[in-house]
Amino acid sequence: MSEVVIDAMRPDDWPAVEAIYREGIATGLATFETETPSWERWDAAHRPDCRLVARDGDRVLGWAALSPVSDRCVYAGVAENSIYIAAAARGQGIGKVLLRALIEASEAAGIWTLQTGIFPENAASLALHRSCGFRIVGIRERIGQLHGVWKDVVFLERRSRVVGI
Repeated sequence: MSEVVIDAMRPDDWPAVEAIYREGIATGLATFETETPSWERWDAAHRPDCRLVARDGDRVLGWAALSPVSDRCVYAGVAENSIYIAAAARGQGIGKVLLRALIEASEAAGIWTLQTGIFPENAASLALHRSCGFRIVGIRERIGQLHGVWKDVVFLERRSRVVGI
C-alpha cells in the first residue's frame, strides 16, 4: 500500500470506478443494484464535493462517495456513504484509509451525520464501518429484494465529533 494516494474523483475516473462498482455488484453482498448506472445518472445522485478514489499510480483501487439523503434543508448535513474496493485490492487496508478520508471530507463539507445500509452477510464492510466510528442503529428487515430474495439491511450511522456539536 506504499504508493496509494487518496485523491478527488474526476469524471475520467468513471470507467475504473464503474468497473469496481460492477465487481461489487457481482458479489451479491454490496448493493441492491444489479447493474451500474450511466455516468450521468451516477453523477446526478452523488455530492460533487465528497467523491474520492484510492490510486496506485494511474490505477484506481477503490472509490467512496456521498449521496444526499433528502433535499429538505433540515437534512443538509446528513449523507449516505458508499465505498467500493477493487477485488484485487481488498484486504490491504485501502478501505479504511479511503473511508477515513471520506469522513474528513464530509466534515469539511459540513456533514454532521453519515449513514449507510449494509447487508448482514457483508462482514468486511460492517467491520470497516465499525472501525471508523459507525454504530449500528438497527436492522431494516426485508427492506428490499435482490434477485427475488428479501434482504435485511444493517443501518449504521456516524455522528461527527466536529460538525454540529
